[in-house]
Amino acid sequence: MDIRFDDRVAIVTGAGTGLGRSHALGLAARGAKVVVNDLGVSTDGQGRSSDAAEAVAEEIRAAGGEAFAHGADVSSEAEVADMVAKTMDTWGRIDILVNNAGILRDKTFGKMTMDDFRKVVDVHLIGSANCTHACWPIFRAQGYGRVVLTSSGSGLYGNFGQANYGAAKAAMMGLMNVLHLEGAREDIRVNCLAPTAATRMTESLMPPEALELLAPETITPGLLYLVSEDAPSRVIMSAGAGCFAQTRVYETDGILLQGDEITPENVAAQMDQMQNAINQQELTDAFSQTKKYARKAAEARGLSLPWGE
Repeated sequence: MDIRFDDRVAIVTGAGTGLGRSHALGLAARGAKVVVNDLGVSTDGQGRSSDAAEAVAEEIRAAGGEAFAHGADVSSEAEVADMVAKTMDTWGRIDILVNNAGILRDKTFGKMTMDDFRKVVDVHLIGSANCTHACWPIFRAQGYGRVVLTSSGSGLYGNFGQANYGAAKAAMMGLMNVLHLEGAREDIRVNCLAPTAATRMTESLMPPEALELLAPETITPGLLYLVSEDAPSRVIMSAGAGCFAQTRVYETDGILLQGDEITPENVAAQMDQMQNAINQQELTDAFSQTKKYARKAAEARGLSLPWGE
């Protein structure tokens, strides 16, 4: 069955260029009404212009779609609230939120100012939280919502010189995990997209041949699935150059130390066993980990805990 977004309303942040532009055009091409959000700043967050967002909105309208541009700074609650209010005034609903806006201020951690650290976290993490928080009551009232948070391999795996960016992008996983649990009852599905693409933020980091392969258009199909009616929830989809994979976090079975055995020396001595991947598992929430440890300790003592599975 074709994935369509007829009668759906989507907000895409950072949609004036690169991945956001590709996502906005992809949603519009399949029937969505689109709010094209972009502050119009440089890659490090300087300046402000509505030109890029207006151009994408006009491109959508010229193709027969419905769109308007909004220049909200996602790190500002007031500006995000205005964007959401204008969307509701125009179309009466919001179904999809794609948190894509971002900036870079790369330096090694020792040379990075805390102002640069905070600014990147404000745009990526606080910006995503602002937009999602503003849309959340609408999603709950509708009994429907699709949210994508943009993560990155820099956060999931690390990248030299990107402590601020990596911290913000790793935080998307934690935000997704909680919102997935809190939104499930109202059919609010929350996922992460971890793209690696040729954009103005990466064009100086890759050879031309790689940039050609990593066009944003090779990633947007994954995004469209993650915000579709039959989307999964709590998936970290990594994507680039037409490749799509799921990133998961697993915990090893681990070791149990008891009584006088619980010393740092014994932890060090059993690191190999602690890291053994046999019987590792994907945990579904923080309390699952608590139960795992308590059960392991109880079983070793011949005790039964009154916890359901």
